[in-house]
Amino acid sequence: MQQIKDHTHTIARELKTVGLINVQFAIKDDIVYIIEANPRASRTVPFIAKAYKEPYVNYATKVMLGEKKVTDFTFNPQLEGYAIKQPVFSFNKFLNVNKKLGTEMKSTGESILFIDDLKDDQFYDLYSRRKMYLSK
Repeated sequence: MQQIKDHTHTIARELKTVGLINVQFAIKDDIVYIIEANPRASRTVPFIAKAYKEPYVNYATKVMLGEKKVTDFTFNPQLEGYAIKQPVFSFNKFLNVNKKLGTEMKSTGESILFIDDLKDDQFYDLYSRRKMYLSK
C-alpha cells in the first residue's frame, strides 16, 4: 500500500495537479504498475465521497456557488480497509453487442465493494463472478 501512496504523490506533484487525480494501478507479484493517471474528477468524486463517507460534491457545489469557502468545512474522511470500484457490464441488456473486452473496457457503470484486506475472497472473486470475455 505504501508503494501506491508514494507513486500517487510523485505523479500528482510531477503533473502539478491541483485537486483530484485518478490513478489506475495493477499489482502483480507485489510489484505496482501504473496504468494511467488523469487529473480529473468525473465519476471519481462520488466514488471517493461514498468511500470516505464525506459529501464532497455538496462541499464543492457550495464553494463554486460562492456560498462557502473550503476552510468553512470540517473534513473527517473515514475508511477502514479498501474501497474497490467494480465495473458493471450490462451486456445482457444490449442485443447483438460484441462482448469481447479490450483496453476500453466498455463498462456501463460501476459499483463499490468494501473489503478489509486485499486477500479478501470477494476481491479475488470479483472478475470470476462477472462473465467477462477478455480479448487477447
